[in-house]
Amino acid sequence: MNAQPKPKSAQAQGPEHVLVVFPGYYRQWATWIYQTLESRGHSVNMQRWDPPRDEPLERGLGDLLLSEGRVLLVLNEWFFELGPRPEGEWDGVLRGFVAENRHRFAAVHLTDQPLPAATSVLRPAELYGIGEEEAVHRLLERLELPDGRPRPRPGALRFPGDPPPVWGAVPRRNHQFTGRDDLLNTLQHRLSDAVRDTAACAIVGMPGIGKTELAAEYAYRFRPQYDVVWWVPADTRSSLRERYSELAPRLGITAETGGPGERIRALRETLRTGEPYRRWLVVFDGWDDVEGAEQILPQGEGHVLITSRYRSWSQLVDQLEVPGFQRAESTGFLMRRASHLTAEEADRVSVEFEDLPLALVQAAALLGESGMQADEYLSMVRERPYHAMPHPDTPSEYPQSSLTSWSILINRLRREQPRTVELLALCSAFAPGRIPLGLVRQVPEAELPEQLRWVARDGSGWARAIDTLVNFCVLRRDVDERQNLSDDDRGGETVRMHRVVHSIISRLTSDDNREEYRRAVRRALARADPGNALDSRSWPKYAEIRAHLEPSGALDSRNPRVRETVVNCLRYCLRSGEYISGSQLADRVRRHWTGVVPGDDRLWMQLTSQQGAILRESGDFHRAYELDQALFEDLQSATPVDEYSLNFARSALAADYRSLGRYQEALDEQLQCLEDAERILGPADFNTLVARDSVAFSLRFLGRYQEAYEVDKQVLRQREEVLRERAPATLHSGNSCALDLRLLGRFREAAARQEQGMRLHLQVLGADHPQTLWARHHLALCRYRAGLDRSETAGQLAGLLERRRQVHGRTHFEALIVANDYGNFLREHGDLGESRDLLTEAESGFRELLGPAHPVATGLQSNVGLLLQAEGARNEAVALFKQAYSGLAVLLGEEHPWTLGCALNAAGGHNIIGDLDEAAELSRNTLSRARQVLGDDHPLTLSSQIALAADLRALRQRTEAGKLEEDALERLTRTMGAQHPHTLSARQRMRPHWNFEAYLG
Repeated sequence: MNAQPKPKSAQAQGPEHVLVVFPGYYRQWATWIYQTLESRGHSVNMQRWDPPRDEPLERGLGDLLLSEGRVLLVLNEWFFELGPRPEGEWDGVLRGFVAENRHRFAAVHLTDQPLPAATSVLRPAELYGIGEEEAVHRLLERLELPDGRPRPRPGALRFPGDPPPVWGAVPRRNHQFTGRDDLLNTLQHRLSDAVRDTAACAIVGMPGIGKTELAAEYAYRFRPQYDVVWWVPADTRSSLRERYSELAPRLGITAETGGPGERIRALRETLRTGEPYRRWLVVFDGWDDVEGAEQILPQGEGHVLITSRYRSWSQLVDQLEVPGFQRAESTGFLMRRASHLTAEEADRVSVEFEDLPLALVQAAALLGESGMQADEYLSMVRERPYHAMPHPDTPSEYPQSSLTSWSILINRLRREQPRTVELLALCSAFAPGRIPLGLVRQVPEAELPEQLRWVARDGSGWARAIDTLVNFCVLRRDVDERQNLSDDDRGGETVRMHRVVHSIISRLTSDDNREEYRRAVRRALARADPGNALDSRSWPKYAEIRAHLEPSGALDSRNPRVRETVVNCLRYCLRSGEYISGSQLADRVRRHWTGVVPGDDRLWMQLTSQQGAILRESGDFHRAYELDQALFEDLQSATPVDEYSLNFARSALAADYRSLGRYQEALDEQLQCLEDAERILGPADFNTLVARDSVAFSLRFLGRYQEAYEVDKQVLRQREEVLRERAPATLHSGNSCALDLRLLGRFREAAARQEQGMRLHLQVLGADHPQTLWARHHLALCRYRAGLDRSETAGQLAGLLERRRQVHGRTHFEALIVANDYGNFLREHGDLGESRDLLTEAESGFRELLGPAHPVATGLQSNVGLLLQAEGARNEAVALFKQAYSGLAVLLGEEHPWTLGCALNAAGGHNIIGDLDEAAELSRNTLSRARQVLGDDHPLTLSSQIALAADLRALRQRTEAGKLEEDALERLTRTMGAQHPHTLSARQRMRPHWNFEAYLG
């Protein structure tokens, strides 16, 4: 090809055209160069260049010269292996063709590694390791372009040399990453073209196909587009939630005292609004469980990537299937990793391993590290087939030849580096994925098995063994900002092992003293136990330990220290709100300990106590009761009686009684708890105050509000003295006192107290702590009942409902409680459609959760009746009013406030359908009982009086009706104010009703 005449200098000629030529993995640099030149008025095109290896370089480079203007090559050391190429081809074409056309070619380079000497003909500008201002200067200088002022460009990329402000533990970049450019570009286009709030894509495919590598390469290749890149290991539910929630403080969310669920809710809201960062990428790696994903996945202007073995994501997000390597990708990868292979040899190895990336990674590592010839290697693979029973973590599509290749590697290491095999056997005693291998180095040497004692004393040998396994692509070093390790301190080092590799290694090292290695891991986990599951700062460590309990055999361990760690992991699940995984773990622990751990053992009792509490918090009240009752009976019959443990078991049983609606039994047990606690521990002990607080709970459930208030005030004073005013338990007592005041009808007092308590909750616990959420919910109800800012109540309840659903799920009792209150509010304000959805959901949810004979499930029928009445279905409404009233009368008695409220609604229903005598009789009885139970001035009493006046007026008994109405209006004005909504409604002769509040303590 003839050389073209050299163009005039761009500085004299004006704007110039530049073709930016780049390998796929430097697209972000090419895009930055494009924007830099284009913003200064130049015409620019980009072209990804990866010429087939069978095409001569001179032809490919000549095709680039068909473009106008300059050709700018974006170089690194891998650029010269595109293909890859026969040795010497690049050197020849640089000295010949490129040298002849040097006026058309220019280059920048992005590496500190040496490039071919002949590259000097391109005079590449070095952009590696410098700032943006200097990079712009060098780029323009190399292209002989003026350094003019750029035009403003909205949405411009960040300089690729600058990392995103938030970068979260993305695996180290694989500089041997090969091909996949079409997949990466497809991913980028799908995410960029998606409608706002739906930019999520699941990368799916069989294990070992390269999903994680693809996601990691995407994060690096396109990171200039993002201000936040956060990597979430999703192997287990707890690791997913812990790692995901750790993004919250990095975005300025200060709710660190709450559990992962609360932080995730706040995090999702922050990502949705785009403050402080609008451009974000969250990668969930290895997320195979779709259930509950809608409560986790963020929405907003950012992007989400998911890697998964399962193809069930298509119903929620876009989905991209990852195939095996194309043959050119397979051979290119092999020839880069094992440079002595010819193209024909690489092709034969690719055929043998069926182009499966994970299999080729291991084959390339073995060939590259050993220098073994391809024929010798393939002969060994074919002549010594590996036979083993199928393993659930090894996909059926995985080639048999690769299993044999792994066997060859292990046998080689046994001969040459036996310590690396010992380290592999140790890894197989952990769970696959993230392995905190360095924990074993913290175990005293004397407690390690003989063959592993070198780990504790030989740091250099440890480092060499890990380096060898990394070089052979068996392990990958993990990235974790929480680690800050020097070369001499590997005690906290973590590595990653692919699930398929783990299953193969487990079988190939199964005879290598497996139980000894598992015992070492168990001891390492026990030593890593922070010992305080109440401290949220220790939760990430417990999430890490939790993942490795079962693979290490910790659930079968007879070591008390290991068993204590298992129970502490259950405490972590309870305190952090991980009720699902906690319940599952508790079930497995119980199966392993049954018949092995004595029923009177301290740890067995703690297992039962924690499991019961987890079940109760997750809404499985009946099963919690069965466990707690069995433990209580065992402790009662023990000789001698452990009074301390018996007291805790009794308290748990009382809590179960409250959940099950057996309120009098709960009070009886709780009073006994209090008496025993005062005798055993003293009146001011923390646990004694808990027992007294629980007495108030039980009194409140029985409708004995004044008594509950007196007890709560006493507990509050004692906690202020014994603890401090800002202690969480003290704040809880403040909540209880405000609740008592509201139930007593003292709405303004309740609102004033709760407002102060809310400020303290925000300062001490943060906005998303469960106790703060409860305080916010109660404050909204206090202000609504007091007639203050009623217009804001809708937004407050809607926000609380969304938070509860995100934290706990739609069917959890906390979410159902808010749904009921919000449904009542919407019904009162005319939004009957959404009110129906919420009230029906709450009523059916509680009926399924508690059973139809529970007081809460029974009382909720009255709310649905009010909705039907508002919709005009009067007869159906009366039927539900009567069911709620008669049911609560049987369950709680005629004098319980809940029963009286349902009676008020039932009387109103009778009035509307014309059954006036029945309405008046029921209203008169309700008023009489309300005066006796709640007092003459309680809002429910006055509502009953207004209702009776309306019934008597309908029966033309106007004299009595007038006196009752006048007295009620005077009392309402005095106690609630002339402008209170209740007072105004009564003056307008609007019949009062009563909203049932679902309350489970």
